[in-house]
Formats: sequence, structure tokens, C-alpha cells
Amino acid sequence: MKFGAIDIGTNAARLLIGEVEEEGKNHFVKKISYTRIPLRLGLEVFDSGTISEKKIEEFTKSIHAFKLISEVFEVKELRACATSAMREATNGKEIQKLIKKETGVNIEVIEGSEEAKLILSTFFLLEFDEKDPFLVIDVGGGSTEISIFKKGEKVAAKSFSVGTIRLLKNKVERQIWEDISKWIQKYLKKSNQYITFATGGNINKIHKLLGKKSKESVSVKEFIELSGKLKKLNFEDRISEYNLKPDRADVIVPACEIYEYLFKEIGTKEVFVPKIGLSDGMIYNLHQKHNRKKN
Repeated sequence: MKFGAIDIGTNAARLLIGEVEEEGKNHFVKKISYTRIPLRLGLEVFDSGTISEKKIEEFTKSIHAFKLISEVFEVKELRACATSAMREATNGKEIQKLIKKETGVNIEVIEGSEEAKLILSTFFLLEFDEKDPFLVIDVGGGSTEISIFKKGEKVAAKSFSVGTIRLLKNKVERQIWEDISKWIQKYLKKSNQYITFATGGNINKIHKLLGKKSKESVSVKEFIELSGKLKKLNFEDRISEYNLKPDRADVIVPACEIYEYLFKEIGTKEVFVPKIGLSDGMIYNLHQKHNRKKN
């Protein structure tokens, strides 16, 4: 059964068409089609607090295109979720109404906690020992979510207003870094060896640039080495030397800064990059919902 998930982030809007498949006792989200549009809502929202008429037009066309693609794939259900930029846009509710009227797609503006919950829902489909303490860091354009687990149960989670687009626009308050540090010190027990997972488009790209295989970890040492090389290059050189798209070449450096800070605070030496995100969680959530209906 195919489902469609529209993830409207601060940097880009994405459509994932997928289905949940079984392999023995294991389940996984099979990706059938993936479409990404660099909508970049956060560039305007973090500057003026609102989304312009021109950007609303691009936004509406993008959602309409996503809906048409979903119809081609005959999805059972399509769900659309928007995160940080839409949460903060003063005209967000008007845009929701307009897009619903123009395309028939209802956009849910979700909180950071719900965003983290959806991303984490697919983590237990991964092959690792859930009894080991682990944490998940998700860095987006507008916010960063950190979740800590022990014996398969979430013991702490927090969404912080620091993201790649916010850093680019100099909209991150100094106090946020102190808040993150204090929160980590409070909830992370130094006596435990935590497995560290990182999600988000930028860490996925870094994993690829380092030539890693799907389940291979990245050492923090090699991450910092690559981060240093990227920081030394200007925007155009990052595009040409690392074959980056323009909307990745500018945000990858602030993403490195956020991850570096967190890795240092956590004290981790390696990080696993499962390459799953909000849209995967939405697909799995829709699958579970329809299974409950059937039963």
C-alpha cells in the first residue's frame, strides 16, 4: 500500500512516495519516488516574520505538483506536515487556508516534539540493540531536535531554535548554545556509552561525501576534517569541488557548526547516519494508521 508524505521544511519541501515492507520480522520504509524543491521559506520568515506573495505562489505550485505526482502513483493517503518556518510565519494560517482551497491538500503545522516523534518512529525499524542507550540529533533549517533513549524508552527530548537557515541569517541567540549545553549536562549520563545517530539532509550529504556505505559510521575526527575543508572554501568553490547544489552549498557549513558543537558537548567519537527523516516517519505512521483500521 503506497502512501505520500510532504515534508515542508525551512530549507526545502519534499515529497516521498513509499510503502512499508516486511523482511522476516523486520519492517522498513521502501522509497518509491522522491521529489525535492528548494522552497527556502525560512529565508523570508527569519528576516521579516512573514512569507511573501511570490513565495506563496511558489509554495502553492509546489504542493499542487506534489499532489499530481501522488495521484500518478495512486497513493492510499497523502499527508503534509510543515515545521519551523511555517510555525513562525505570521501569515502561516492564511497560507494553510489558501493552499487547502487551491490544491485540496491540508497542511499540518507541527511542533518540534511531534516532528521528533515522527522521525523517531522509524528508528525502531533499524537493526541495532535498542537496550543500549542512544541519542538522536536532527538538524534542520530552523530547529534542532535532540532525543535521548535508554532501554528503548525515551527519557528526554528537546527542540532548540537553532538551525542552518537561522545561522545564515544571524538569527540564533547566544543563550541558545548555553541552553543546549545545560540540557545535555542535565540529561546525559557521562557513565553511559551512548550510540549517536544523526539525521537531516546535511549529515546525509556529509556521509556521502566521505564515501561511506549505508550502515558505516562517521568518526568525529573525519567529520571535523571535512568540515574544516568546507569552511575554507567560498560558496562557488564548495559547489564545484564537492558537486553540491546551491541550496546545499550554503547551509552545509552552518550544519557542520551545529553538529560539531553537539558532538563536542556529548563527547561522542563516532556517529551513525541512518538516512531517515520526517517523511519516512510520516509514511510509517500512515501505514500503522491503516493497519489499525483494518484490524
